Amino acid sequence: MAADQDFTLDAPPEDPGAAERDDATADIFGAPPALAPPSAAYTVIARKYRPKSFEDLIGQEAMVHTLTNAFASGRIAHAFMLTGVRGVGKTTTARLLARALNYETDTVHEPSVTLLAQEGRHCGAILEGRHMDVLEVDAASRSKVDEIRELLEGVRYAPVEARYKVYIIDEVHMLSTHAFNALLKTLEEPPPHAKFIFATTEIRKVPVTILSRCQRFDLRRVEPEVIAANLERIAEAEGFRVEADALALIARAAEGSVRDAQSLLDQALVQADAGTAVTAPLVRDMLGLADRAQTIDLFEKCVRGEAGPAIEAFRTLYGFGADPATVVADLLEHCHSASVAKTIGPQALVLPKDQVQRLAALGAAVSAVSLARLWQMLLRAYDEVRRAPDPSAAVEMALIRLAYAADLPGPEEALKALRDGGEIAPQPSGPSGGGSGGRSGGAQRMAAQPAAAPSVEPTLRNFEDVVALIDKRRDITLKLDVEKYVRLISFRIGAISFEPAPGAPNNLAQRLSARLKEWTGQPWLVGAETGGGAQTLAEIRALENEAVRAEALADPFVLSVMDVFPGAELTEIRQIAPETAPTPPDDDEEDS
Repeated sequence: MAADQDFTLDAPPEDPGAAERDDATADIFGAPPALAPPSAAYTVIARKYRPKSFEDLIGQEAMVHTLTNAFASGRIAHAFMLTGVRGVGKTTTARLLARALNYETDTVHEPSVTLLAQEGRHCGAILEGRHMDVLEVDAASRSKVDEIRELLEGVRYAPVEARYKVYIIDEVHMLSTHAFNALLKTLEEPPPHAKFIFATTEIRKVPVTILSRCQRFDLRRVEPEVIAANLERIAEAEGFRVEADALALIARAAEGSVRDAQSLLDQALVQADAGTAVTAPLVRDMLGLADRAQTIDLFEKCVRGEAGPAIEAFRTLYGFGADPATVVADLLEHCHSASVAKTIGPQALVLPKDQVQRLAALGAAVSAVSLARLWQMLLRAYDEVRRAPDPSAAVEMALIRLAYAADLPGPEEALKALRDGGEIAPQPSGPSGGGSGGRSGGAQRMAAQPAAAPSVEPTLRNFEDVVALIDKRRDITLKLDVEKYVRLISFRIGAISFEPAPGAPNNLAQRLSARLKEWTGQPWLVGAETGGGAQTLAEIRALENEAVRAEALADPFVLSVMDVFPGAELTEIRQIAPETAPTPPDDDEEDS
């Protein structure tokens, strides 16, 4: 065959009946469906809104301030250790550090932390994980010593494009002991063109020899209000309306993790129907949470010793889908909040105002010893609920224990009662509140036996009754403080909330609660709030006196007296009781 011979492949001859057969097949089986164009892959919120600069990194201001000063002064460490819980920004910070170390533009030729808002020459490739001089390694999948040695073989070679060769090792605590040892020498004396950035959630598993060679940064949990503000901005950017209470629920459920919060927001946005807002009940159902106001009601019932109503309240929550362990966790949080409000003040609670008011009232009404005892019992109950075959039954048993222990004295009170000559006296049998909701007398309490049982006062129906009772009991100091410093916000039987006037004693709520419980025989929740209170009784009395004084000064007779005696002042106004007519003598007396 000749070498220069050409070969030509002719197309097969056309089949004149092919078109007709295709049409017939389409008539029988139907035309094949048109393939839909592939849609663009959805990017989740946690990736879409990942910080592009240190200014976007929320909740880590201390670390950003330190890095900014280090880069500005040129004192840049050769190794960084980033630690913190999941979702606070360790990997993001590592990538931002890699950008800052290799930041370069046409006019900037040195590392920079503050200019990252403007994308540099290497920034895009670093953020996308495809830059040849920035190696990101997952220690969980490359934990063996041979793999680390292979990685470190390239450290001695200079970078190809960038200023530094950066090694990012995530979850560094997963490395084996031999792998850590192989890393030690290189980490102690690295070449000037190499930088190491480590990230871990288990800092205690990292050898001290590694930690001592790194500049360590502990990334903090982000506060719920900061997370909620970030979620609000994201929701607006996505074109969704989310209620503030719903954002607060998500931020609290994230437990300081920004990534978890953004993932939960992503899930919540698809829960609502088109054109409607994402509401707090919807988020609560999504998370399996109980209504916070209802769990506070449940905690109040336990504190009052109302076992029956507490069980009924829990069954209502359980029927709406609340997780039993979550209910007990909420009770633990309420106990902690009441204790903090009692110790520091209501301003220390980051909660809605109505919840702060109720928890502060609980803290004022219950002693610190009782709150500590409730905390221990709830901790035990939380463990039991997670191990019990029937978690709801475990919660109900825990509620019964809490209610029966609510009125028991603490060890110190019991010891004092014994020293004062008290004896163990059984609690009166039968329900104290009527029906199944009252406390049973099966429990025994330690108490000193007084000579005569104190008489129980009638129910106080308004705040004026409270003041009258204080006056009747002749507690002059408490009466003066209540009249001078209590600006009433709300009153209901068993609960008082007020705004303390300037100069009020710090223990006024506790004193008033303790006295009312002593005098009425029932617990009173008295809480101090900020803002919204009416005038104090002393202020009202002062206004009334001013009105009477103004009326007296406008009286014509008083004006004429003031004219006759120039310089005279009206110093006091007294109400003179009208004289009563003498009683006429009886007829018998006249006869005698």
